[in-house]
Amino acid sequence: LSPGSEEDEHHEGSHRENLGRIQFSVGYNFQESTLTVKILKAQELPAKDFSGTSDPFVKIYLLPDKKNKLETKVKRKNLNPHWNETFLFEGFPYEKVVQRVLYLQVLDYDRFSRNDPIGEVSIPLNKVDLTQMQTLWKELKPCSDGSGSRGELLLSLCYNPTTNTITVNIIKARNLKAMDIGGTSDPYVKVWLMHKDKKVEKKKTVVMKRCLNPVFNESFVFDIPTEKLRETTIIITVMDKDKLSRNDVIGKIYLSWKSGPGEVKHWKDMIARPRQAVAQWHQLKA
Repeated sequence: LSPGSEEDEHHEGSHRENLGRIQFSVGYNFQESTLTVKILKAQELPAKDFSGTSDPFVKIYLLPDKKNKLETKVKRKNLNPHWNETFLFEGFPYEKVVQRVLYLQVLDYDRFSRNDPIGEVSIPLNKVDLTQMQTLWKELKPCSDGSGSRGELLLSLCYNPTTNTITVNIIKARNLKAMDIGGTSDPYVKVWLMHKDKKVEKKKTVVMKRCLNPVFNESFVFDIPTEKLRETTIIITVMDKDKLSRNDVIGKIYLSWKSGPGEVKHWKDMIARPRQAVAQWHQLKA
């Protein structure tokens, strides 16, 4: 048994995902009314790219202000990046600083599509002694992305050219939008196979009750002759089951040669790595 092969057997959904941790310093200069934030380094970041690495950078906000953000440089192909960058929030009265939340978001830079969130840290500044620079290590948490996000879905695709099949494994979702009055959802996933804009076949997962971070781990196999691959689209819709009225759409993903950059990347990775399950997170779209 080669080292690590047992690890590869069970999916990342089986334990709490380790998103790594970040080290930073924060302090306030009363003479100059300036808050200083230093982004030092991160460790054990998860690989977000096909090549098994990430290109991380950090966005820095003082919430609730989301407009004025600062950013570090991107560290290419590095899961343990060192930034050592200093950021100043100048002309900021102390009584206002302590009403703010320091929010750090670590992202994976993607040239072709939306940058992929890796994790986040929120520090209410009234909980930190700012009279001198404090250096802190914090575990990264999954990004809540409070911008009216619909959530994300982790799924894998496996293309088998011998049997002319694509296996779609719906693994799990995170931060799904709450669709019910009680602030939750009852999600399930519908998978449509389309050929030249015609619906060919539909499959669906079980419904997960009152859950915004459901784990599905359900696989569906579709027959797709090789010559039809270029004309094929797989539409994945996350739905909220409603007993009394129409089920609501939480969000969709279109997988094909010609959809959005992240989706096309996943499709091409699947073709390039036949007989391997290629997993990727996708942002749900309207």
